[in-house]
Amino acid sequence: MPRQHGKVAIVTGGGRGIGYEVVRHLARLGAHVIIGGRDEQEGLAAIKRICEEYKEAKVEFEKLDLASLQSIQQFAESFKKRNLPLNILVNNAGVMLVPEGRTKDRFEQHFGVNYLGHFLLTWLLLDTLKDSGKSDHVSCVVNVSSSAHSIGTIRLNDLNSCQHYSAHAAYCQSKLGQVLFSSHLHQQMQREGFPVVSCAVDPGMVDTALYQHLCAPLRMAQSLIGRLLFRTPEEGAATVLSAALSPALDGDPAGGYWANGRREMTTPPTFDPQLPLSLWEISLQLLGLQ
Repeated sequence: MPRQHGKVAIVTGGGRGIGYEVVRHLARLGAHVIIGGRDEQEGLAAIKRICEEYKEAKVEFEKLDLASLQSIQQFAESFKKRNLPLNILVNNAGVMLVPEGRTKDRFEQHFGVNYLGHFLLTWLLLDTLKDSGKSDHVSCVVNVSSSAHSIGTIRLNDLNSCQHYSAHAAYCQSKLGQVLFSSHLHQQMQREGFPVVSCAVDPGMVDTALYQHLCAPLRMAQSLIGRLLFRTPEEGAATVLSAALSPALDGDPAGGYWANGRREMTTPPTFDPQLPLSLWEISLQLLGLQ
């Protein structure tokens, strides 16, 4: 991996799991990394572990609750006031199979946290990403999605799952939303000539705390087989890092969908040219950005 001295990265949910490993490796490469997360104690503990391992690591924590539009706006405003560049944005935090509930702004939790919260964060930081990119060192947005996006369905008339709630369907919809958003953002940046790339990543089946909301029998099974068959968080982070650093690795400023450490084809819904645009426009309306 190329050295990242002088680069600044934001990683949401960087206090544990895949996010922690992404932060750890970026810091090892010399990047200045900001962990955006809800749990300050967890974030500070992560920083302590990283700094004990790499004495020169430059890592910090900032409060960020993706279930609160106000918190996202405050995080973005605080960051922009520092006049730092932003070279890498890793939208990693997420929830999976949580019971039916709403965010502080009344969005369904999977849709609100996994998709809409990261949409807003990226939108608010987009000018900084544009200003920080150069033709030979583009800025990069990485959305950590899942293979579950392949069975997801975007219900434009029921994004908040009000008509019928299924935790699994809501999760898959949010992950497909991330892929569509990532693709549309990348195409828009390339079309307008900005030095920003956007990609979505499937880290694979990773043994993390994301499975805590499984029903008891499945949770027990996952805990038993996870350590044997699932990837470790470090292994899951490898594809995220490959996508984030690919322009520096091979000079190819391309986005796309990444899995197993390389670009792969996405599923048919992402090839519908109207769906990503419709979801983008509805998201702007929901967030009051139009």
